[in-house]
Amino acid sequence: MSAGATFKTDLLKAIPSLRAFAVSLTHNTDKADDLVQETLVKAWDKQSSFQPGTNLKAWLFTILRNEFYSQMRKRGREVQDSDGIMTGRLAVHPSQHGTLDLKDFRGALALLPEDQREAIILIGASGFSYEEAAEICDCAVGTIKSRVSRARTRLQELLAVTGESDYGPDAISSQVTGSNAA
Repeated sequence: MSAGATFKTDLLKAIPSLRAFAVSLTHNTDKADDLVQETLVKAWDKQSSFQPGTNLKAWLFTILRNEFYSQMRKRGREVQDSDGIMTGRLAVHPSQHGTLDLKDFRGALALLPEDQREAIILIGASGFSYEEAAEICDCAVGTIKSRVSRARTRLQELLAVTGESDYGPDAISSQVTGSNAA
């Protein structure tokens, strides 16, 4: 029998003892089975480091014990959230939608005539009143209001905006993050 076949046979013989040890550590048969499986995978992967003629069972138990403690350390850093409450609080809308929307808006803004772009930036982005914007542009208040109105209409056309539902996260993102806005 080859060394590989002997290793495999001895590995299979050790499974009941490994499982019993794993159950004693985890107090849970499902976790114990996972631990034994992980031990067998690691042992199989590292079989070249096993010295034939030494105690395979002791080597396997060492791997299992080390894996158990590694998992315990990892779980110590994890937060138990089986009902999803913590995850729900941490969920945020994906940022790529906002980035893409901003890119689209900047492109549409660049397509506006200069006087409309200037007016909408002064009123919408800079927060000036119509009176202040009219003074800055050296024109009548009515002219500023008209430019802003035409700029808004043109931006809606360019961006294919039909209503408030076109702003913010889409319906799927809202469902995933638990938002009520759709």
